Amino acid sequence: MRHNKLQKLTLSALFAALIYVATNIIHIPTPGTNGYLNLGDSMVLLGAFLLGPWYGAAAAGIGSLLADLLLGYAAYAPGTLLIKGLMAVMAAFGLKVLRDRIGITAGVLISGAAAELWMAIGYFGYESAILGYGLAAAAGIAGNALQGAVGLALSAVIYQSLYHIPAVRKSVCAF
Repeated sequence: MRHNKLQKLTLSALFAALIYVATNIIHIPTPGTNGYLNLGDSMVLLGAFLLGPWYGAAAAGIGSLLADLLLGYAAYAPGTLLIKGLMAVMAAFGLKVLRDRIGITAGVLISGAAAELWMAIGYFGYESAILGYGLAAAAGIAGNALQGAVGLALSAVIYQSLYHIPAVRKSVCAF
């Protein structure tokens, strides 16, 4: 039991680093929104699918928060911690519920899409209410939707490839 927790904690730290790097590698500012497009969502979803809800949420929240802090978006960091963490929880629980009912591929796509929808809504709410942008925050919805679609597609392809490895499949079904 202790070995499993240490392994999950180590993998969570690695995923937090992967999320940070994926967010930082391709970082395209979106004009008029104070936001940016990145590939971090693909690793957020992949971490959720592989690590489960709690370790996945820790990796998603911490990796994404660090990216915001180190890229100069500190005002977004608290919202990002919550939004990305809950995104991972939604994706992991969604996959757990759906995989036996509709299959692994459909489960990944539906739970990932729901998590990405939450991300777009979450950032709209954070920007409009907390950062004070009001309805102007709606300008970021299209960029977040595009980022979510790319992140979902990439995570689904990577997850399907990894799922064929017996050790990965065994650990995924354990959460």
